[in-house]
Amino acid sequence: MRTIKLDGESLTLDDVVAVARAAPGTVSLRLTPDARHKVRRAREAVEGFVARGDVIYGITTGFGSFKDKVIPPDQVRQLQRNIIMSHAVGVGEPFLAEVVRAMMLVRVNALAKGHSGIRLKTLEMLLAMMERGVHPIVPKQGSVGASGDLAPLAHMALVLVGEGEAEVEGKRLPGREALCRAGLEPITLEAKEGLALTNGTALMAGLGSLLVIESERTARVADIAGCLSLEALYGTTVAFDARIHAVRPHPRQLECATRLRRLLEGSTFVRDARGQTSGVGDRGAKIDPQDAYTLRCIPQVHGACQDAIKYARWVVDIELNSVTDNPLIFFDEAGEPVCLSGGNFHGEPLAIAFDYLGLALTELGNMAERRLTRLTDGSSNRHVLPDFLTQHGGLNSGFMLTQYTAAALASENKVLVHPASADTIPTSANMEDHVSNGPAAARQARRILCNLNYILAIELFAAAQGIDFRRQVLGPRAQLGRGTAVAYRLIRERVPFLEEDAIMYPHIEAVHELVVSGELVAAVEAAMV
Repeated sequence: MRTIKLDGESLTLDDVVAVARAAPGTVSLRLTPDARHKVRRAREAVEGFVARGDVIYGITTGFGSFKDKVIPPDQVRQLQRNIIMSHAVGVGEPFLAEVVRAMMLVRVNALAKGHSGIRLKTLEMLLAMMERGVHPIVPKQGSVGASGDLAPLAHMALVLVGEGEAEVEGKRLPGREALCRAGLEPITLEAKEGLALTNGTALMAGLGSLLVIESERTARVADIAGCLSLEALYGTTVAFDARIHAVRPHPRQLECATRLRRLLEGSTFVRDARGQTSGVGDRGAKIDPQDAYTLRCIPQVHGACQDAIKYARWVVDIELNSVTDNPLIFFDEAGEPVCLSGGNFHGEPLAIAFDYLGLALTELGNMAERRLTRLTDGSSNRHVLPDFLTQHGGLNSGFMLTQYTAAALASENKVLVHPASADTIPTSANMEDHVSNGPAAARQARRILCNLNYILAIELFAAAQGIDFRRQVLGPRAQLGRGTAVAYRLIRERVPFLEEDAIMYPHIEAVHELVVSGELVAAVEAAMV
């Protein structure tokens, strides 16, 4: 049993991913004593506002363009129920349970900072739902990422009051039945609670947490695939020399070049430091001082892409421990509460980061597809490798069509990479006249990532085939690099060398599983410690 203590200040991406992917009963979620104090204090402030009849947005007024409609005290409770019913307008396929769990955790952590006025009882209900595996059904589409993720969070909140739908033990049930199955009862929302639950960037931040962690892993896979392809293509490591990168010291470029040198350390599949071939296995040119850009410029391109991933991590790290609803409750020097309206719900910081991330992931795919083409095109690789990686071309098509699939995925990514944050359509009668489209940016980036994982799996599959052809020439004593040797072994444990045409898609899926499970990166990095 893993315990996560929530205080609104110290939630990490690793915490979010761990909770998102935890099975029911394996994680304990608790608010810290300080967080509980802050939540109670803000709640008392809200109750005081209502008791005095203060006119405060979203507590005793309507929402959005209805901000000037004052709500009588006896209808304040109905107002909070109404917001979650009227705002639950999401459409399309539902998010996976891990995304919903991430969203719920982020929302609780933000509310735990004590500026939102929600009750402890309501927060603890959300924590109990996560612990017991009650996962609201949340459609993917419907949030514009300003005024927060209103529709997704409304679908989440519906289950709290016994409405909507939730998944429990793999079954999709009405909200009340789902709660009952887990030994929970619906609650009645009080003043400001419906607004506090629905107004925030929890979907963007939760989905972004998963996206960043997965992107970091995939960027490592791209480095591994690039190095294995370089060995299969009889490339040179000269371009990774530390002296070259020291005079253009972009941090991620430097880190990437160092990693590539480690991956290839000890390899006899590469050309020597003078850029000259030994005449063994090159089937062509004797002098070849430099490689094509997708091999030679891996540190510069992959490094720049890794910068984008690091930026996205920085943004999401901040967002996880931020208050993102409106209005917010503060206390002056005398301890008196004051309620301030602002715009922390606006998702622009996340939207721009996700668009930037999507561009970086697209570029990693562009690089990998071009290396794959070089592996399969004898003319491009100086006939170091046979056309389409098959010895008997004509009767056999070999890896010809794998490049088609990679090209299709790379092309699709170029469509998906259009920046969502560049578009805006005003909402709420032009009161909310600029939106971020952050949820769309996150979903697009994740689709790009999924395509990239397949492109890299195909490159690794083809590179391993190329390595076996190289070994036929170099002999059994030929040695792969320190890291690439591990990658090659893992690939060969799952897919064979293809002497003739075979059904390809199961082999692609087998290598893809190595990529997305994290097993490939974990094994390779362990070998380089």
